[in-house]
This record gives sequence, C-alpha cells and structure tokens, in this order.
Amino acid sequence: MLEEIVKQQYKRLGVEEDVYEFGKSILQELKPRFEAIDQVAECNHLRVMEAFQKNRVRTECFNMATGYGYDDVGRDTLEQVYADLFHAEAALVRPQITCGTHALALALMSNLRPGDELLSPVGKPYDTLEEIIGIRPSKGSLAEYGISYRQVDLKEDGTFDYEGIKAAIHEKTKLVTIQRSKGYATRPTLSVEQIGELIHFIKEIKPDVICMVDNCYGEFVETVEPIDVGADMMVGSLIKNLGGGLAPIGGYIVGTNECVENAAYRLTSPGLGKEVGASLGVMQSFYQGLFLAPGVVASALKGAIFAANIYERLGFDVHPNATEPRYDIIQAVTFHKPEGLIAFCEGIQAAAPVDSYVTPEPWDMPGYDDQVIMAAGAFVQGSSIELSADGPLRSPYTAFFQGGITWNHAKQGILMSLQKMKEKGLISL
Repeated sequence: MLEEIVKQQYKRLGVEEDVYEFGKSILQELKPRFEAIDQVAECNHLRVMEAFQKNRVRTECFNMATGYGYDDVGRDTLEQVYADLFHAEAALVRPQITCGTHALALALMSNLRPGDELLSPVGKPYDTLEEIIGIRPSKGSLAEYGISYRQVDLKEDGTFDYEGIKAAIHEKTKLVTIQRSKGYATRPTLSVEQIGELIHFIKEIKPDVICMVDNCYGEFVETVEPIDVGADMMVGSLIKNLGGGLAPIGGYIVGTNECVENAAYRLTSPGLGKEVGASLGVMQSFYQGLFLAPGVVASALKGAIFAANIYERLGFDVHPNATEPRYDIIQAVTFHKPEGLIAFCEGIQAAAPVDSYVTPEPWDMPGYDDQVIMAAGAFVQGSSIELSADGPLRSPYTAFFQGGITWNHAKQGILMSLQKMKEKGLISL
C-alpha cells in the first residue's frame, strides 16, 4: 500500500511507472554497498563528535562577531576542531574564503614565491585552476609573479608516472599539488592510500617539498584523510562535503603551522594573519554543517552509486563504473552527444526544490574555457553537496553528477534524469 502511494507521488512529479520500476530493480542489488557506506558514515560521525567534545563546543561559539573579529571564540574553536579532526597542526576556516577555487589560490599564492616551481604529478588540474596557475593567461596568476608550472600526466591506465615525476622534480620545485577528484576528466579519483604512496615517493626525492592535496569532493568518503598519509596541506570548500548543505559560503585549509600561517597572512595581511576576520553570524551553520556532513556525504555516495548502476545498465560509459570503490562523491556519465548531457542536466534541475521550473542552458561561465551547463536548484547558490550536475559542452559530453543532502532526493534526481532521457528518445527501458 505504502509503495503504491510513493509510486503515485513520483508520477505526480513527472516520473513514469516504467522509470520507477527500472530504478527499483537496480536498487535491490545495492543494499550491501549502502550498508558499508553507512558504517563509514558512523565512523566519521564519531570522529566529528570527538573533535567537538574535546574542544568544548558551546552555545557561545555561535555568537556573531563583527568588525575586526578579535577573540572570536566561535571562529577560533572551529579552527581547532578542524585541526584535531584532520590530525593537522593548524586550520584556517573562514567565510572570507569564498569557494574552493579561492581556497586553492590562497594556499598556492601564500606558499610560493617568485622563482619557485609548482608541480602537478596527476596531470592537468581542474579548469578553474588554469587561470590561477597561468596555463590560461589571467591577471594576478602565478605566472605573472614568476612562478613556473610543470605537470606529469598519469599513464593511460590511470597510474602515476613515477619515472616522469622523478625527472620533473628539481631544485626549484617548491610545492606539489595533488588533485584528489577527477574534475572535468574521466581519470580515476585517487584514494587516500594512493595519495600517501605518491607523497612518500616525492618526499624521498625532495623531503622539503610542500605536498598539497585538493580534497574537494573527497572529505568523509573514507575514514582517513590526506593529512594522515603525509600531506602538508589539505584544501577544500564548505559548500561541498564539509558544509553538510548548511554552510552558506566558506573554505578551509588545514596542515602544518607554517603553511596555514602563510595562508592566513595572505588572506588578511602581513602582521594580522588569523587574528582578524569576523565570523559575521555564520558559525552555527559551519558547526552544524560539519556535524551533519558524514551522513550527508553518505547520501551523496549512495546517489552516485545508484546513478552509475542505472546508466551502465543502459550502455553508457560511467566513471567510476558500477562496482568500483568510491573515493569522492562525483559520478561521471558520458553520453558522446550534447543532447544527452543537456537532457541529463534538465532532469536534475526538474527534481530541484528551488527553481525546478527553470531549464538549464549552456553558458560562458567565468573561469572556464568552454561553455558549461549546470543544474543546481540549491538552497545555497553553487552548492555541489546539494543535488547538482554540470559539464562542459565539449566531446565526449560527460555529465558530472554529485550531491544529494538526503538519499531520497538523490534518488529522485536520478530517476528524473532518466525520465528526461526517455522523453527525448535517448534511451529505451
């Protein structure tokens, strides 16, 4: 009886019965994987609770600070929570860090100096980093400050080119950036174990090199994080995993005292560093978002696995595939035609709680070289821990799906994407 009510509710929201039943048949096979995800979430929840309780998080931490923000107890306590949670010496967690790209730029620009070289041993970084580095010319890029860049591509099978990396490291190599997630690529996402092996290899060659991990989309997917395996810095966004869907803005940098202090002086000014920067009333959402984050990440992971199994069954290329282990929340689905990418994003938008009536269209998005289509009817603009999908309008026309604060919403979005594909004659069930 209850299932029939649910089915009728889906129908009222535009999901036809054959689409619903197809999804149901896939879900029957996924129960063991979902149980394993819940176990990881429980472990990470307990880690968060330990950090909260150790640092005596209290109601005063939610008070709003203004002006200079001197002695902002909520801000300072939260940064110690982050440091303890990720086993780092220090943390910088601020609403003044506007997004993940800003956090990465801040970490790089504060820890590199003219004449230094930046190395990426995992190939080309995410599109928005290109202008920061100077791969694509832009005002204020690292290249304009005399900081050079070198990259070593992954091998065809997605493994590290250790010989190439060794040859690329020299006396000017100051910082190595390791992007955990795939970005707009179909290469494998890196596990924490793989990141640790790479860092160990690099440190054997040059012990004083700074190893920074772009941890966007990867937090709480495993029970360990890159700092645990030797990273000097770990960087990410609060409108992704760690914000739990509640943080309205923000980014973080955790790592060694030296790296974090350098970032703080760049964020504010020399001589001020972490001492200024008022929290402006966002502390409760930062704390509560972090508290909820392990469960939210689990919901997003379930959605990614569900999407992979559905679209692989229909014959599409999916990365990771339906059975591979997961190291971030992103699911890539390749359509090989723009119509597929657009229809998929239309379905995700149609399942949104906000702006569901809007039809997403490709546009010239700042920071990208190609037109990008984005579907995100989110409570926080651009939040990619909320149900969202996007992709550049370039071959092979891959959609990058992520998020879902609740599993039920992730499921609805995937079924709606399937419905749109069916309506446009791109699939048959």
